[in-house]
Amino acid sequence: MQFSFNLFSSLLLIFFIHGLVYAVMLYRKGVINETRSDKWLSLFLFLCILYICPWMTGFAGWYDTQPYRDILFYTPFQHLYFIGPVIYFYVQSLLNPSFRFGKKEWLQLVPGILYLLFSLIIVTTDKLVLGDYYFLASGADPDFETWYQLSGFVSMLIYFLLSFRYYQLYRKLMVQVISYADSVLFRWVRNFLLAFLVMLGFRLLFFVLGEIFDLAYKGFWWYFLFFGILFYYIAITGYANSIETKVPFRTRSTGYPHTLLLLPAVSDQQEAITEEAEVISVEPVLNKQSGEQLSGWKEKVLEQMQVYKAYEDPELSLASLARELKTNPAVISRTINQGFGQNFNDFVNRFRINTVIEMLDKGEHKKQTLLGIAFDCGFNSKATFNRAFKKATGMSPKDWLEKNR
Repeated sequence: MQFSFNLFSSLLLIFFIHGLVYAVMLYRKGVINETRSDKWLSLFLFLCILYICPWMTGFAGWYDTQPYRDILFYTPFQHLYFIGPVIYFYVQSLLNPSFRFGKKEWLQLVPGILYLLFSLIIVTTDKLVLGDYYFLASGADPDFETWYQLSGFVSMLIYFLLSFRYYQLYRKLMVQVISYADSVLFRWVRNFLLAFLVMLGFRLLFFVLGEIFDLAYKGFWWYFLFFGILFYYIAITGYANSIETKVPFRTRSTGYPHTLLLLPAVSDQQEAITEEAEVISVEPVLNKQSGEQLSGWKEKVLEQMQVYKAYEDPELSLASLARELKTNPAVISRTINQGFGQNFNDFVNRFRINTVIEMLDKGEHKKQTLLGIAFDCGFNSKATFNRAFKKATGMSPKDWLEKNR
């Protein structure tokens, strides 16, 4: 096989091979662990390595040698209409166990499928019908046509914005429904989206530079090098951050303020999920309760926290607290938001911090470690405890001990 090894082709080849290895590893991991997110990230990496293929093989001599030149011309390597939907599906599958790939998701792939059909028509017409260059008479790779690059960029930007909005809604929901939100806020998703945004930023930058300075083929190579570095980072970090959340939900498509449907953790029975969904607001409180109702539910919630010490459960959730009080999560959510002026996560963690401080005042830290005290009070990690303590007191646990010694 034709491949001229030089600085330009060899560097991109390194990212190509490593990206392919991680794509295979992620797919295998997804099959073994039955994690949809790993499979979607695997597909994203595969699309990335295809994306750099024309520049890698072009510097390896393919555009100057037949039949490799026709392979590059007639094979669509840059699937710009697929990349955006794939990152959106990846984010949803990682954050929401109720996400399923259905008809609505298939519709989002239609532009990419149409481009594949367009490429098939080109190769059929030129190679099988006419036996000559007709569509490609200009001698230019159709993947780099301006209309395709611009529309593909817009598509990826739109799906980035959709993914970012989905992540923001997820973060707002988690602090409303679980007491360990800090440990499942998935900063990896934020970093992933940031890396993808940088990819788009570099693409826009080089497009503008190309229009102004008429960058040569080697000039654009730098963009593909940066692109390779970024998707290599995504491959390594994404492989290590593939834990999916366990709180199913569905976004409400209409209305404002934004609300989410908190779903019961049933399997694939979507009908049951929809019927039993609880509407949870992620904005200022909706449907405020009357003063009498609010007072009654506040007493019941406080009893669970102060008497029964529900906060000691490290996996305490809005749903589990509602079950104990024989009501639905929406009622408890409104009670905590309206009655205590806090989200569920901060509300529960305040009780945990107060209990930690009581134990420190009694000198309990002389008998066991600070982390052991935190775990006894319901925290599930050192990082979560430190952040919650500093948020509540304005200082770290060690600084607090020093000040109150």
